[in-house]
Amino acid sequence: MNNIHFYKYQGTGNDFIIMDNRNGEYDWLTEEQVNELCDRRFGIGADGLMLLNKSEDYDFAMKYYNADGREGTMCGNGGRCLVAFAHKMGVGDGNFYFIAVDGEHAATIDGDSWVNLKMKDVDTVEHGPLYYYLNTGSPHFVKYVEDVQAVDVFNEGRGIRYNDRFAAEGTNVNFVQKFEDGIFVRTYERGVEDETYSCGTGVTAAALTFAGKEEKTYTVPVQTLGGQLEVKFTKTGERTFENIWLCGPATLVFEGNISK
Repeated sequence: MNNIHFYKYQGTGNDFIIMDNRNGEYDWLTEEQVNELCDRRFGIGADGLMLLNKSEDYDFAMKYYNADGREGTMCGNGGRCLVAFAHKMGVGDGNFYFIAVDGEHAATIDGDSWVNLKMKDVDTVEHGPLYYYLNTGSPHFVKYVEDVQAVDVFNEGRGIRYNDRFAAEGTNVNFVQKFEDGIFVRTYERGVEDETYSCGTGVTAAALTFAGKEEKTYTVPVQTLGGQLEVKFTKTGERTFENIWLCGPATLVFEGNISK
């Protein structure tokens, strides 16, 4: 049996198991073990698991696993939580540069828990009659609805995630309700295969589709089941966006030990 010292973090209800792996002590974790650790009844319970890895060129490297145990694409709320954890571990000076599966990211932290994470630029958005489809580090299908609280996110989201177009690799599915000054987003996440309280890359994707036609800098307040986030970005063309920042709280819930 191996002992694991872990930290549980959450960002607007999107929760993660985090381990300090800068010395490589958790490189032995398998897909099955990650899945067991993320199980909410038989493990610690989380939407995903992250390793804080050492990097020669950056402050740290981010390794992210979905709750199913497989390595995932970029996770926005996970990235924000890992920045907060790195700060707690004494990494960086409040300004961070790290590497993730989708490339390099900058981040800043205000106080101990408000994290601003720079996301990848978006240079294409597919716009169908009833949807948007774009990649903000992870692929996202965005559908606007009149009443987001009335949506059966699990069944409708699962139907889109596993349809003929997306079934091979899957997609995340976001249902969005517009308000005068912002949006409410609910997300079905692939890899979790259920609705999560919040999805950072999904919130980012939805906020970009909410922008008006004018090419300028936008700040979009976003409500999720787990709380409030903010997305700031500059629209540079009809379907291109730069300087995208996902901003919100990222807090330590508890830390502990478990044997595997």
